[in-house]
Amino acid sequence: METKDTALEILKTAILLERRGKAFYTQAARNSESPSARKIFEMMAEEEDEHIDFLTRQAQHYLKDHTFVHPEPHPEEEDANLEILTEQIKKEISAAGFEAAAISAAIDFENRAIKIYSERAEQATDPVEKEVYQMLAEWEKGHHHLLYQLNEELKEQVWNDNNFWPF
Repeated sequence: METKDTALEILKTAILLERRGKAFYTQAARNSESPSARKIFEMMAEEEDEHIDFLTRQAQHYLKDHTFVHPEPHPEEEDANLEILTEQIKKEISAAGFEAAAISAAIDFENRAIKIYSERAEQATDPVEKEVYQMLAEWEKGHHHLLYQLNEELKEQVWNDNNFWPF
């Protein structure tokens, strides 16, 4: 049987992961020379803040009552805004530059979050806890999808710009 400490440890790990993600995105925004990339990194940092707040409320509630709070649906507006910015980013940054490297590293952060949240959703016996982690995994999958698509388009750009095609 699962102990209450396991749920709390997962919440602590998740909060730490989100804080690291926020720190990463904040620093990437500061170091970016591309206004569009800076905007995406700032928006991602803001979303990490939302995750931190959500997880902190869950942890506080869990410590008090040993239960989770039903999550509210995540708004999709931010993801749509991020997709609009990707066209401008492709014009502003080099596929081999800092911003592209930061996007690649961000994909790794998102993958790690998806793995932690998905595994916890599978392991959770409390249906509300399961719902919480499924929602978080889906939120992170949205980030991952955007970053992955942008990374792939930048890769194509560098291949085309440098005539790497063997045919």
